Amino acid sequence: MNYNHNLKPSEVRNLIRKGQLNQQTSGLCGGYAQGNLVVLPQNLAYDFLLFTQRNPKTCPVLEVTNMGSTEFVKSAPNSNLTLDIPKYRLYENGELTGEYEDIQSLWRMDFVSFLLGCSFTFESALIEEGINIRHIENGSNVPMYITSIECEPAGVFSGPVVVSMRPIPSHQLVEVVKITSRYPNVHGAPIHIGDPSMIGINNINKPDFGDSVEIKENEVPVFWACGVTPQAVAMNIKPEIMITHAPGHMFITDIKNHQLSIV
Repeated sequence: MNYNHNLKPSEVRNLIRKGQLNQQTSGLCGGYAQGNLVVLPQNLAYDFLLFTQRNPKTCPVLEVTNMGSTEFVKSAPNSNLTLDIPKYRLYENGELTGEYEDIQSLWRMDFVSFLLGCSFTFESALIEEGINIRHIENGSNVPMYITSIECEPAGVFSGPVVVSMRPIPSHQLVEVVKITSRYPNVHGAPIHIGDPSMIGINNINKPDFGDSVEIKENEVPVFWACGVTPQAVAMNIKPEIMITHAPGHMFITDIKNHQLSIV
């Protein structure tokens, strides 16, 4: 179902909360930042915070809640992170055990929640400069891949970097790098351009998360660090419990994209 892309973030969150919107969120609320969710027990929160500090490209932190809080106070006042995302994922001991439209029944008062920057922010900047984004054109989810690049470990957390990919015409590559470099809080510049096999991707047409997109003649695959990385890390280190957004189903904040630009 298509929704008015001019709706305010609070209005879209309200639709999600009522169960009236359950689609992936790419392209919604133009001009506003979206975020990746990671929820962990308090005994793992410090290690994960350290992990984000050591891996800012993959896990740029926008906000961390107090223990037990379900509101991202600064990023989205009056939000409820247990209800305001279209689809969540539950990982138990490293296994994906379910997808949920709300996580109220799973909530524990020892949970700490992390909001991480999302590349949907720099997509808006690219579109404003006339650079087409294939998965938005298609109305599909961005393709994401588990790579052979390792994150820098921290505490119990370690695992592979996940990347998102967008095909870019070769003559626009320099401009794309310049634009996305302005947004370090939402993954910033690409971490790889070109041959997918160099970062351990054997089949570009079979993403690990999201949807495959066509790479046309004279286009080059461009890869950015992705906030789905914690999900790959969860599968690697097998924490007792971790709750995340489902890939492409993001938390929509009240933060304007331009507020995350460094220039």
